[in-house]
Amino acid sequence: MSSDLITQKLSFHVKSFQESFEILSGSNSIFEMSKHFERVLSGSFFTTGISLFHKKEKDLSWDTLLKKNSDEHLRLLNKVEDELFRISSSSDSTEIYTISKLVDSSQIGIVLGKRFDGNPYTEIDKITFQIFIQLFDNAYQALLSLQKEKKLIFSLNNRVSQLYSLIDTGIELSKIKMGSDLLELALSRAIALTNASFGRARRVNSKGKVEDVFFPPNIDIEASPDENKLSKSFTDYGIEYEFALCEKESRDGMIKFDDTDELLLGAIARQVQAAIENDRANKEALENETMKRELEVAAEIQKRILPVDLPVIEGYDIAGINIPSKGVSGDYYNVFELDDGRIALIVADVTGKGMPASLLVSTLDASLRSYLDFHIPLSEMAVKMNAIIYKSSTADKFITFLIAVLNPANGEIDIINAGHNPALLLRKDNKMEMIEAGGVAFGMFDMGLPFEGKKLKLDKGERLFIFSDGIPEAMNKDEEEYTDEKLEKFFVEEKTDSADEFINAIVTDVKLHTKGEIQSDDITAIYLIRK
Repeated sequence: MSSDLITQKLSFHVKSFQESFEILSGSNSIFEMSKHFERVLSGSFFTTGISLFHKKEKDLSWDTLLKKNSDEHLRLLNKVEDELFRISSSSDSTEIYTISKLVDSSQIGIVLGKRFDGNPYTEIDKITFQIFIQLFDNAYQALLSLQKEKKLIFSLNNRVSQLYSLIDTGIELSKIKMGSDLLELALSRAIALTNASFGRARRVNSKGKVEDVFFPPNIDIEASPDENKLSKSFTDYGIEYEFALCEKESRDGMIKFDDTDELLLGAIARQVQAAIENDRANKEALENETMKRELEVAAEIQKRILPVDLPVIEGYDIAGINIPSKGVSGDYYNVFELDDGRIALIVADVTGKGMPASLLVSTLDASLRSYLDFHIPLSEMAVKMNAIIYKSSTADKFITFLIAVLNPANGEIDIINAGHNPALLLRKDNKMEMIEAGGVAFGMFDMGLPFEGKKLKLDKGERLFIFSDGIPEAMNKDEEEYTDEKLEKFFVEEKTDSADEFINAIVTDVKLHTKGEIQSDDITAIYLIRK
């Protein structure tokens, strides 16, 4: 056949090729494309039967797409010994066939059966057949691209939906307080987002107690193989939390969890952890606010109890100070005149801070004034005070207490010390005496234990110093205390002209020792000079 005739016949098929590609490329599956291809080939070659086969890999069996003499036609395809694309024909050229490798490396086998008129296939028919096969390959490539595009769009839409669901989950989790409801909501959302069949949320406290939440309820996840599970865990304040999902579902049945599922479960686990932390932070904020209000009330109570100005005592010079280590001092001091002209000097130290300590100080102050007004002996008063404080406080609360009652006329002093730092007395000959009279701190025991008082006389030029342990126990950055020894040495050597000067001097010396460190305890002191 001359080349002009071949060109003429091929030109005749050009329009058919274009229409065929449009038909084939509009297919939604390879099965639909095969049916369209059958009609295209039948119209072009007037054949009685067309068989079309497909296999995804070379070593697999053929899947029949078009069943036309399939057994006989399969025998023809089995004669093809190599993968080179070529058009083969039967011995009498009344049937032609080929195996073609498609763009995804799968293979298609096509057999054109005998024509209606019985004529053999010509070379131009083989060339036309080859072009149609190429059209099929191009249309198949377009189909794969379309499927990938649809799959991508579906995946993107699914990811957007998952993202919105994840955001909604985070908002809902943030509204729930810590408890089984939080774990159940998080677990159900994780199952929905990852298409898991079921799952478990587990909480194990520091003592090993296990609490499980299942969704749906009463499902045993232990029976599910490990390869079908996905888990994520975190630890918060010694409590371990774990989320486990099982058996991911898909259109094609059960499949393995993927990286996206792991990211989603991890995000939900982090949201749960954030919800737990936020709940704890809210509780702490409420507690801090409550504590702040308590401290404000305690400070107001303390403000009414502690003296603003000390009384003027003829023939004496007196000064006192209270420096709290925090907003509210746990120390108490007072100096006031009794109705018989005597002067009461008191320093006390309450364990703890805040409202409980302030209430205990308030109880101490009110009871103290009542008993002093009745002029009962200090030792008897101490027994009664101990009983009151014991009944008014918890087991961890007690008060160290020192009272010195001065008769200004003759300098006589009655002293009771209930577990407090000893008062210091400096005589005219520059000798120091340590006054340790008393018994246990108030509130420790209620056994009627006696408190032994002590009487002494303060002569002219002599000095009395009452203080709390905030002075000797003041520490620097190396945790070295100021010490009782240093305090006693300072007391003996620092003989100032006024009580105020001594108080200022001892506070300055303590601060020089601590070198700017935060004050570890309240500093309270009273200094008395008989002129």
